Amino acid sequence: MKQLIDHLVVSGVLKSRSIINAFQCIDRADFVPDEFRDSAYVDEPLPIGFGQTISQPWTVAFMLELLAPEPGECILDVGLGSGWQTALLAYIVSHSREGTELPENRYGQVIGIEVIPELARRGRENLFKYNFIKRGIVEIHCLNAVKGYPGVRKFDRIIAAASATEVPDAWKSQVKIGGRIVAPIDSHIVVMKKENQKDFTTERHEGFAFVPFVEK
Repeated sequence: MKQLIDHLVVSGVLKSRSIINAFQCIDRADFVPDEFRDSAYVDEPLPIGFGQTISQPWTVAFMLELLAPEPGECILDVGLGSGWQTALLAYIVSHSREGTELPENRYGQVIGIEVIPELARRGRENLFKYNFIKRGIVEIHCLNAVKGYPGVRKFDRIIAAASATEVPDAWKSQVKIGGRIVAPIDSHIVVMKKENQKDFTTERHEGFAFVPFVEK
């Protein structure tokens, strides 16, 4: 694992102390199928079943750096999959930038959404290894995310792991002013920063490939 993290740091994609801490403390091997554990620290995506993958570590690091999650924040993670990215986020929102655990009343929360029931179950099992669910730092919901999270809750950050043709309006509505959305759109990654109730600034990063966003 150390070799993988060192590679990501040297390559310049893994920069922030809090994200590096999360990569060091959340073992990718705990989130890959047993038959791929020997490849857990290879910098490439791995299949997790149902046509889905656990994303390449380089891509996960790149997207998390774009997302810029902070301790204590509430984050919507669309496309839970194996639960690895959700666990990384859960670590970040429950620890200081220096890596010390926050007091319980200052924990942030990560809401993981997964449309495929079997993957939602497996992701939940993987996350139990880190006690995030029991402590209320993570909630997992098996539902379609195209309409966002049910209810009126607002999020500091929203991130997605599957490629859609556009960012759903529901996500734009549910991110707080000053917050951001990081999502794959076709072959690029979009970063949308919410300036006010209606307006976003947008940047695009080209040259990526993701599994398709499931809309059903």
